[in-house]
Amino acid sequence: MALRKINPTTPGQRFKQISAFDDITCTTPEKSLLVPMKKSGGRNNQGKMTVRNIGGGHKRQYRLIDFKRERDGVKARVKTIEYDPNRSARIALVVYEDGEKRYIVAPNGLQIGQIIESGKGAAPEVGNALFLSDIPLGTVVHNIEMRPGQGAVIARSAGTFAQLVSREGKYAILKMPSGETRKILVTCKATVGSVSNSDHALENSGKAGRSRWLGRRPRVRGVAMNPVDHPMGGGEGRASGGQPRSRTGLLAKGFKTRAKKKESNKYIIERRKK
Repeated sequence: MALRKINPTTPGQRFKQISAFDDITCTTPEKSLLVPMKKSGGRNNQGKMTVRNIGGGHKRQYRLIDFKRERDGVKARVKTIEYDPNRSARIALVVYEDGEKRYIVAPNGLQIGQIIESGKGAAPEVGNALFLSDIPLGTVVHNIEMRPGQGAVIARSAGTFAQLVSREGKYAILKMPSGETRKILVTCKATVGSVSNSDHALENSGKAGRSRWLGRRPRVRGVAMNPVDHPMGGGEGRASGGQPRSRTGLLAKGFKTRAKKKESNKYIIERRKK
């Protein structure tokens, strides 16, 4: 998982830093786990634009990822580690003893031919999915469920991880990637290790065109608009725009929007640091 710096043969290549893709072992995906993806261009079923700055981009197919890891007690062998255009992390193709194939989010240090398993009795080793009640304290984990059987929703992108700090009764206390400390039921599953491709944060596209390949259209700044379009628009000359706020008038830069009486507040022990 190294980065590749490209010789500045063109202005777009000068600052380009992309993955060397040296951790990838296979370039063709498993056909049975592919699903077509239709582009929306940010439009809804009536053709009205509901999300801005989306459209175009390279054609993709969705890889079905096993976030639930519900095949407890059945061993699986890692066959390949592959690139996934739909996420920043790498994915691994695993083959179970009965021949079933599934994709999982590949953790750091996962090797080809390695045997992984999930559920009660699985060892707390990289790639194994265990209940939070069975994972040793201090272990680094990813792919964490918030509700038992829901499937992983926390710490799934490249390089992220959470740490199991302690356990209190039916809750495990985890330090999240954001820095927040939170309670999660011990009957929820998590996978041991951190997510692969940790160098993703250091990548540099080098040119605007690469954003277009990814399906991201240009975003217009509020201060460059007219007052009718944005609260920060208008003014004579180059006006600062005043207090930073969103297109709908919601204050930016640290304005708290979380509901005071939100049900899940009781599970948050410490909010993230700024």
